[in-house]
This record gives sequence, structure tokens and C-alpha cells, in this order.
Amino acid sequence: MPSVGLGLLGCADIAIRKVLPALTPDSGLRLVAVASRAPEKAKEVAVRFGTRAVTGYAELLTDPEVDAVYIPLPPALRGRWVRAALDAGKHVFAEKPLTTNARETAALAARAASSGLALMENYMFVHHAQHAYVRTLLSDGAIGELRTFQAAFTIPPRPAGDHRLDAALGGGALLDGAGYPIRAAQYFLGDDLTVLGASLHRGAPQAVDTAGAALLRTPTGVTAHLTFGMEHFYVSRYQLLGTTGQITVDHAFTTPADHRPLIRVDHHDHQERRTLPPDNQCANTLAHFASAVRTGTPTDIATSVAQSGIVEAIRDTAGS
Repeated sequence: MPSVGLGLLGCADIAIRKVLPALTPDSGLRLVAVASRAPEKAKEVAVRFGTRAVTGYAELLTDPEVDAVYIPLPPALRGRWVRAALDAGKHVFAEKPLTTNARETAALAARAASSGLALMENYMFVHHAQHAYVRTLLSDGAIGELRTFQAAFTIPPRPAGDHRLDAALGGGALLDGAGYPIRAAQYFLGDDLTVLGASLHRGAPQAVDTAGAALLRTPTGVTAHLTFGMEHFYVSRYQLLGTTGQITVDHAFTTPADHRPLIRVDHHDHQERRTLPPDNQCANTLAHFASAVRTGTPTDIATSVAQSGIVEAIRDTAGS
């Protein structure tokens, strides 16, 4: 099938460092234009990736070669431009979180559905083969009945000027790193999760939250213990604790394409260590989005809507 013409709306670091290099012919996407509010930045990125530059986001949305847009803008700016792109008839692939509040996320999902457009939030890790493998272990009864899910994603302090330190741009650990353990809990436990307790830490009254934790529960009583932060030692891990064993996955969320995942399964009297082949979660994610555009394959936008509600519940619970 013809490749999907993709336009970059905003020259963020994650786009240049991770996403654009994965736009191979196999992805089903081709970069046709780069837009920035700074003309020189757009030209620099366009030359680097062999495409053309346009000045300003609005001009990109009128480009007839652009079938879909990738939006890596800071969280507080995403909602406005996701809606503008949908209104222009463009499919949308956007960084996480899609917006900074649940109501806007739900409205954008409904707008995309009513227009027959693909809308996808960029959680790459769910497209890595290691997690499907763990799901199979669970369904095969490798650790008995699941009782508790635990996940942590923490990163070292951010440099000055990072948008994650700016509340006006949608910064903070809850809107950034917390998305990984929350989405992982949804991946294994489903979207129907109730927030039982939560805590957020701020270094100063007007600062963004830099650390937090939450306790969630499914309707059947399985719990999820989630930890996140951005002034920590780097951790990217989840564990599933069952009645007869435990599964542990390290390097779970930002997994390099050349990494050979190690799945550890602990039992009462022995341990199994299973090494899997490398997998490219970024390439897989882009291919999934291209398929959604070309064939109508569903994205997981309903899970994104549910996640935005969980994030708000964590914020409200921590505030109370």
C-alpha cells in the first residue's frame, strides 16, 4: 500500500533522536515536511532527514502531501494542535500525554472517531514483543493466579530549562514518567482501575511534582503499586506477583532496539531466566500507526482516555 505522508509539527528532541530515525520504508510512513516556529530549526531538521521545511504549524496542516502529523510539543500545547490537525482532516500521532486533562483527551478521541481519523498516543513500550510474551506466561499459569502488579519508572534530575520542570507547559512527574507504570498496569490488568491512594511530592509550593506513588485496584481485587519520579536513580521495571511465582522485567519501558530482554520467573524452589530476541518498539509503534491510517486498524485511544482519568484521580487523591 502507498506510504503515509507524515508531517512533523514541532522539532522536539524525542522526534529527532528516536522517532524520525525509525521512519524506514518498512514503517509505512515517509517524512514529507517539517514545521517549526523557528525557520532555521525547521531547515536544519529537514536537511538532516532529507525532506523540506515549512514555517509555522498552521502551514503544515494545509499541506496536501501531509496525510498525518506527528506532534511532540510540550503537553500543555498538544491538545490545541491535535484538535487543529483533526479539524484539518489529518491523522494524528502525538507524544504522551495527549493532553493535560481527561475531559480534553476524551473530546479529542470522540472528534477523531466521528471524523474517521486515526489518533494515537505514543506509548512505544506496549508494542515491544517482550510484554506480549509475559502476557502469554500469565495466561499459561506460569505464576498461578495474579495477586499484585508493581511497576516503577524513575529518572535522574532534569537539566534547567527542561519543559518537564515548567508547570505552564504541563510539566511534572505525574504527567510525564507516571504514564509508563500506569499504562503497564492497564496492559496487564485492564482499564477499569480504581485509585485507592496516592502521593505527590513537590520541592517547593510553586514547583512541579517531582515524585509520586499510587495504589490502584481492579474490580476483582488485584492491586497495582506504582512508583514514578524525576529526581531518582534510573529504574524501568515491573513485577507480577502470583500465587505460585513472580515475573520480573527490567529495562521494561525505554528498551533499546538492540537490547535482549531477560524475563525472570521466580518459583518457590527455583528460578527461570528467559532471554528473548531484540525488538524495535519504536519501529513497531510507527508501523502500527501507519496500519491504523491505511487500513483502519484500531489504535488504543480508548486506553489513553481511561489513562487520563486515572491520572486525574491520582492527582485528586494526592491533593486530598
